[in-house]
Amino acid sequence: MYRRANAGEQPVKSALADRYADGLVARSKLVVVVLLVLTAVVAAGAVVNEIEDAGIGEFETDSEETAALEYIDERYETDDRIVAQIVVREEGGDVLTRESLLEGLRLQQDVRADPALNATLDDDGFVALENVVGTAAVFEDRAVEANGPPDRSQPTLEEQIAALESRSDEEVAVLLADLLDPDAGTQGENPYDFLPQSYEPGSTTAESRIVFLFQIDESGDGEEPQAAYDAHVEIESLFEQRFDDGFVFGQGITDAASASAVGDSFAIITPVALVLVLFVLGVTYRDVVDVLIGLVGIGVVMAWLAGLIGWLGIPTSQLLIAVPFLLIGLSIDYSLHVVMRYREARAGTLEEDDGDGSDDTELHLADGGVRGVRRGMALGLGGVVLALAAATFSTGIGFLSNVVSPLPAIQDFAILSAGGILATFIAFGIFVPALKVEVDSLLENRFGRNRAKPPFGVTPGPVNRALSSGVSLARRVPVAVILVAFLLAAGGAYSATGIDTEFNEADFLPQDAPEWAKSIPGPLSPGTYTIADDAEYLATNFRGQGEGAQSQVLLYGDPTDPDVLRGIEDARGTVDGDGTITLRSDGTAAVDGPLETLRRVAAENETVATALDERDTTGDDVPDEDLAGLYDLLYEADPSVAASVLERSNDGSYESARLVVSVRGDSAAQTVADDTRAFANEIETRSSVTAVATGGPVTTAVIQDALLETLVQAFAVTLVVILVFLTVLYWVRHRTLTLGVVTLAPVVAALAWLLGTMALLDLPFNSETAVITSLAIGLGVDYSIHLSERFVDERERRDTLEEALTATVTGTGGALLGSAATTAAGFGVLALALAPPLQRFGLVTGLAIIFAFIACLTVLPCLLVVRERVLERLPLGR
Repeated sequence: MYRRANAGEQPVKSALADRYADGLVARSKLVVVVLLVLTAVVAAGAVVNEIEDAGIGEFETDSEETAALEYIDERYETDDRIVAQIVVREEGGDVLTRESLLEGLRLQQDVRADPALNATLDDDGFVALENVVGTAAVFEDRAVEANGPPDRSQPTLEEQIAALESRSDEEVAVLLADLLDPDAGTQGENPYDFLPQSYEPGSTTAESRIVFLFQIDESGDGEEPQAAYDAHVEIESLFEQRFDDGFVFGQGITDAASASAVGDSFAIITPVALVLVLFVLGVTYRDVVDVLIGLVGIGVVMAWLAGLIGWLGIPTSQLLIAVPFLLIGLSIDYSLHVVMRYREARAGTLEEDDGDGSDDTELHLADGGVRGVRRGMALGLGGVVLALAAATFSTGIGFLSNVVSPLPAIQDFAILSAGGILATFIAFGIFVPALKVEVDSLLENRFGRNRAKPPFGVTPGPVNRALSSGVSLARRVPVAVILVAFLLAAGGAYSATGIDTEFNEADFLPQDAPEWAKSIPGPLSPGTYTIADDAEYLATNFRGQGEGAQSQVLLYGDPTDPDVLRGIEDARGTVDGDGTITLRSDGTAAVDGPLETLRRVAAENETVATALDERDTTGDDVPDEDLAGLYDLLYEADPSVAASVLERSNDGSYESARLVVSVRGDSAAQTVADDTRAFANEIETRSSVTAVATGGPVTTAVIQDALLETLVQAFAVTLVVILVFLTVLYWVRHRTLTLGVVTLAPVVAALAWLLGTMALLDLPFNSETAVITSLAIGLGVDYSIHLSERFVDERERRDTLEEALTATVTGTGGALLGSAATTAAGFGVLALALAPPLQRFGLVTGLAIIFAFIACLTVLPCLLVVRERVLERLPLGR
């Protein structure tokens, strides 16, 4: 139990804090100059060192899946080409008409005619149904004209166009019917690969078809193939000139759409957020000068942050998105506490102890009933600097505890967060107080402007009454409030057990703007975004290409065992059509492996075709004897293609095989990984090999799961570290072991509320949102420490518990309200963004801030009251 200091006793308030505040105020001009120079030196790191981007693939983790992918990269001929997809669509119509096929060939001609676009194309370039039809038409014409064997060389694009132009619509339909006959053999590309999954085999009509565009990557190691990505945007423009419906889908398109959506989002939201933040700051400060000083302080923090990134060589990644927002929130909070405590000191509502236990507040008040600038800042800063330092140390150490993570990205996040939090203390515990002393002294002494402003929430009014209502709850029904709060926390924790933890890259695609946004006139009107719908349509209707639409299975063992091919075929037939593995028109899984490669090569190589037929003794189209000899023929016919699915050692034996599995590109990585593992397990049970699921989506799932696990562990470590620190701090300063637990309990409750709300709103708890929820800890600890420190200070000065609690909640609570309202309004409006990551960030951040504030102003006062009453009943009163 705290007591009031008696006359002649050592002052309760820390002499160290007083000496610090007095020294800073006495040398305020020097402090400002030194901090500006130091800021310039630190900020220089932003331009001195070049910063790299770290993608999700650069996170490191050891697993069977990543080891298998490394094995494939080392020993197989993998397809490193860039793949884009072009979908020609006509809902309710037909895209297999002569005119539509000709338009597709002419689009290819347009692209080839542009030297810059043509330079990005691989040897295959465009692979499409129109090429299959055009090639067949040319071969027909050659067969008619030839006296001997017809020329089977690949026709040019111009020859394909001429062949189709020379035919009538009916003739093209007949040719198409022959190619799409399910009983007809195919040579070269399978025409069914370009048709949607809903296509009826044998039909000569379809509502859509797909074109694959293969490009080369001439960029250096670690560089983006920007030329190929830029080509996607140009090709999209050419496509729109030829077709009324359809789309181009590729990394260049998604990058352009995401960048445009972020730009449109900020164009709409920035003015709204700025107006809201400035409005709340204006209402809180009621002074333009104080608002500007606070913004200068935030600028200093951001300069330090940019400089630290440069000097430390930290690559930017998705995990670092929360750091600047955390620091802005802390900056606003620190600024409000410093300024409001300074205002309380100048107004005389903050008592001053002269060291003999007497209250000589009136003695230090200047003419007009207020303290002077320097004395007010010395008293105000001395009363709050320890709370700022404690919040800085506990929050910084808590985040820094993540440095033990095995993931480099988490280590960078920990270091940058801790460094930024320290920078926030330097800016608002040193620079801003000194700057405010200089500015207020100049305005008062030279311009005669009174800079003594009333503190927010302390003076009578609606804010004061609202804050005081929390005191009434704490005084009357503290136990009931605590029970309700922690019952809700328990419910939130329980709901969090069922929260979605999957990571889906499709969730990052921009959404189209709502109608209210489209009605905004002028340059602020957002564009139209169909990229998310296009991705869903592509994944639902077609077999995708490229890393994001393919997983892999590595088969360790003897691939020449006939049971292996039979096991793969049987496993393909067990795949559920409702899963993430795409199906062919025959209802089996779209999997490319040794058998599919043999069939493609056999279509063009008579030797392989004969050998494939001879080794099928059961007539089920699956060879079942002398596979080693068959694979040898495959290597002789096309070594590069064979090496993409089979590993052959120097002595000619076969060590492993590789399967490429087509999956839905819009599905969560974890779901794709589960389905691919299930498919691999089916192969294992039906053959003698060991099957390991791997590939882009699978390794992404493994990395994301490891990342999430690390972040959850980091949460626990952070809370333990902060608890230990607060316990030691309060024992050293106040000889109490319970205040640390009491201070941290509302933070835990707020975090549980946040997780429960995320479950109710169907927001996933993955590596992205887990980093964002760290704001709940960072800001929650900051809020709680300020309130607890103020309560300890007021309890030592006030005669009754109610007086101390009222002074605490109305004094510090006013600053907390201004801070929470400002940061929640500023970041909460991001929920209106067109980019889903910004939406989730704004929503989760806003909820984190609101819950942290509510817990601090309701749960913490009740816990303090209950603690006081319990301590009063103890024999020693402690």
